[in-house]
Amino acid sequence: MPFDRIAAIVLAAGEGSRMRSSRPKPLHHLCGRPMLQHIVDAVAGVLPESVVVVVGHRGDWVTKVMVDLAPDGVPLSFVTQAEQLGTGDATAVGLTGLDEHEADVLVVPGDVPLIQSATLTALLATHRQSGAAATVLTTVLENPTGYGRIVRAKDGSIARIVEERDATSEQRALREVNTSIYCFKRTLLAPALRRLLPTNAQGEYYLTDVIEVLASAGHLVSSVVLEDQAEVAGVNDRNQLAEAERAMRRRINANWMARGVTMWDPEGTYIDADVELDPDVVIMPGVILRGSTTVGRDCELGPDVLLTNTVVGEGATVRSTTATLAIIGPEAEVGPYVELCSGSEVRRGDKVASTRVLGL
Repeated sequence: MPFDRIAAIVLAAGEGSRMRSSRPKPLHHLCGRPMLQHIVDAVAGVLPESVVVVVGHRGDWVTKVMVDLAPDGVPLSFVTQAEQLGTGDATAVGLTGLDEHEADVLVVPGDVPLIQSATLTALLATHRQSGAAATVLTTVLENPTGYGRIVRAKDGSIARIVEERDATSEQRALREVNTSIYCFKRTLLAPALRRLLPTNAQGEYYLTDVIEVLASAGHLVSSVVLEDQAEVAGVNDRNQLAEAERAMRRRINANWMARGVTMWDPEGTYIDADVELDPDVVIMPGVILRGSTTVGRDCELGPDVLLTNTVVGEGATVRSTTATLAIIGPEAEVGPYVELCSGSEVRRGDKVASTRVLGL
């Protein structure tokens, strides 16, 4: 469903200290792509008129990487949050990068790489149909520890969001939580942000406080409750990164099997997001396909194959082989125990085994 006059702000300014890395958190990879690229791709699926990424920690690095990787046709721009003063301040900074004609603003955090365009579309549809000032994507957790709790009014609308550090024991018992994904009416968001105060445990400007500002002024705050909690799981450390990687890998493998690829062991098959496979490819255990690798129809790969940015022609067989920036021609037989170095090529129908092939 296309939406007119939609803009998006992606909040990616945080340092991500729990990653214990010199690399900015948004640039850590899942299935071959930076985490932030997965989010921008999902946002691009709702066809926004503009997308602003708010950067901060090592923002020059984040900007350089994302400029090169932005999806075609996505009007992507960047603004810098000079001081880490909270999500409310980051959103206000993001608004400075938008034109004033957009009617609604989608706000998405930069650490939810599993979010899908279909979910954002459902959020926008509810927002438009309800005529709400804001619409919040929520979910219900068995263990809501660490998340902001949703406090509802008697009519079922959202009255406020309370961060755990500021919550009472009664509020901590609530299991419906904020995913930090919202849609706001542009004309109401900016003045609500100006009313925020850093009177909380963190001493920051919380975007969540905008919800209470709007509701207390008599505006409707609606919601969409997401059943798949994993889709909005945040990534804040290496363990959560590995969990997100597994979830995304399962999603990628399921997609390829639905399109005619056979996998003997999906749990033992690793396929990056930019890999392309034709129907009737057969993948045995221990196969890793990285980068922009492409595999033609009727190929058999594995066991124990690692291909990076490699082209495999139709009907080829590749076993116990490592290849990088190589070309394997149609109906070729490669392996076992073969290493194809950068620039190397195996021609149509050739057989190569137990060797190291140097490129140009």
